[in-house]
Amino acid sequence: MSWTRNGETRSYHHGNLREALMQAALDLVAEKGVAGFTFAEAARRAGVSPAAPYRHFRDRDELLAAVATAGFERLTETLQAAWQSGRPKASEAFERVGRAYLAFARSRPAEYVAMFESGLSPDRHEGLKQAGDKAFGVLREAAEVLVSHMPGPGRPPALMVALHCWSLAHGIASLFGRADGGRRKLPMDPDDLLEAGFLVYLKGLGAPDA
Repeated sequence: MSWTRNGETRSYHHGNLREALMQAALDLVAEKGVAGFTFAEAARRAGVSPAAPYRHFRDRDELLAAVATAGFERLTETLQAAWQSGRPKASEAFERVGRAYLAFARSRPAEYVAMFESGLSPDRHEGLKQAGDKAFGVLREAAEVLVSHMPGPGRPPALMVALHCWSLAHGIASLFGRADGGRRKLPMDPDDLLEAGFLVYLKGLGAPDA
């Protein structure tokens, strides 16, 4: 069996129909956004009958959830590689994690949209929830290490720090670091903006350069 992508006809075996459908959905997200295509259109893009996707996915939402889950799994790997267990210094490693987050959003814009703009409820897609929690777990681990170096007894909760820093990185990525037409103009590099934001926030909490 075959499907066409970017003008090329590609073949696939029965065993990777699921992957072909996920790639078709990802291509359609890139072209039309998460709300711009139907389940049947994804099937056509993959070169199969409208009934074929039901072998692997209950409906369009389940297909999008699979795409988003795979994205979170890749994001987890990206953040873990940047964190490197906090070496050589937690503050430097934490900044690397932020930069890696922005780089992921830039390099995988359609995947990023599927992950965060599909409107899917993680509570209805267990695999998506687990993958998202694992990605956030890297940020939380990094925050816990940073908080452990802050002076007590007024140390902030590590969860709060992780959520604040995630919000900052995600906001900059969504507003200024996109690789699509939704990017806002900024008189500085998004990575520099994130670095400055982290510095102001963490210094305000009393985080040492550890």
